[in-house]
Amino acid sequence: MTDRNQRNASPQGAIKDPDEWVTGEEPPTAAQESYLHTLSREAGEEVPDGLTKAEAAKRIEELQAETGRGQ
Repeated sequence: MTDRNQRNASPQGAIKDPDEWVTGEEPPTAAQESYLHTLSREAGEEVPDGLTKAEAAKRIEELQAETGRGQ
């Protein structure tokens, strides 16, 4: 018997490209800002000013890869 959640889940179906987010042009969330600052500090980089929510998400992904936190 298949679990209902497994049956309805699609591989990476819930993961949407930040460029496609309806709210992507909004300012980053407080959680994004906080995590972005943490990752940037660990990577020895500055956090750019004026990022959108979508840009912050992409930068977080880049910094996770760089710092090893995204594994």
